[in-house]
Amino acid sequence: MFALRRWWDRYGIQITLTSLAVGTALLIRQTQGGVLLETYQWLTRPFQSKPNPQAQVANAQMLELQQRLIELESKNQRLEELLGFVQVKKGKGITAPVIGRSADHWWQQLSLGRGRRDGVEKESVVLSPGGVVGRVTAVTAHTSRVLLLSDPTSRVGVTISRSRTMGSMRGNSGNRGILEFYEKNPDVRRGDVVTSSALSGRFPSGLPIGRIESVDTTKSPAPEAIVELSAPVSYLEWAVIYPKSPEVAEPLAPASGSAPSPVPSPNVLDESSPSTP
Repeated sequence: MFALRRWWDRYGIQITLTSLAVGTALLIRQTQGGVLLETYQWLTRPFQSKPNPQAQVANAQMLELQQRLIELESKNQRLEELLGFVQVKKGKGITAPVIGRSADHWWQQLSLGRGRRDGVEKESVVLSPGGVVGRVTAVTAHTSRVLLLSDPTSRVGVTISRSRTMGSMRGNSGNRGILEFYEKNPDVRRGDVVTSSALSGRFPSGLPIGRIESVDTTKSPAPEAIVELSAPVSYLEWAVIYPKSPEVAEPLAPASGSAPSPVPSPNVLDESSPSTP
C-alpha cells in the first residue's frame, strides 16, 4: 500500500495530464473543433460588443435596395435604348400619407391625404419605394382615391425586361398579379423583372411592377404567369403621387423617307384582355 502511494505521488500528475490530453484530443476529433470554438466564444463574450439586430436588418435592407436600384437603372436604360425613347423630364412627386383603407376592399383601393389643392389630378400615377402602387381614380380638394394594381379590375401593359416579351397584367386581390402574354411561346422564366410597357396607356414605361414567380405556358387561351408585386401594397403607409406620369418620354422621329411602324392602341393593353395570336 505504501509502495502504491509512493508510485502515485511520483507518476499521478503525469498520468492525469496525459489522460486529459488524450480525452481532449478525442473530443476535438469527434466534434471537429466545435468545443474549442464554443469555449473561445464563452471566454471572449464579456469583451465583445452586443450586436444590434435593428442595425443588421437596416444594413441588409439598404444593401438589397442598392442592388435593386442598380438592376432597375440598367434595365431602364436598356429599355429606352431598345425602344428608341428619349427621357425628357422627370416630374415632381407629391408625398402623401395613407389616410383610409377599408378591410372589405383592402386589395382594391385606398385613400391618400393629398388632393386637388396639392396638385393631384385624376389618372395620376402612384408609386412607393418598391414600385407601382396604382393610379388615382377620384380627387377631392384634400384627398384622392387610388385604384390599386392588386384590384381584379386593374390592368396594366407590362414587359419582361430581359426578353422584351409583352403582356397584360391584372390584379388578383393579393400581393400577386396574373400576367397574360400576347405570344403563344413567351420567353419568360422565374425571377424575371416585370416593368410597365412602353405601350401602356395609363403608366409610363420602365416602372417596376414585380418579378415572375411562376409560369404556366399551357394556360388557355393565352400563357400566364404569376407576378409578385414589388410595391408593399399590403402594409403601405406612405406613397408618392406623380401627376400624369413620373417621367415623360417622346419617341424618336423616324428616319428620313421611312414610314413609322404601326403601334397598337395603348388603351388595349391596359383595359382589355390580350388576344392569343
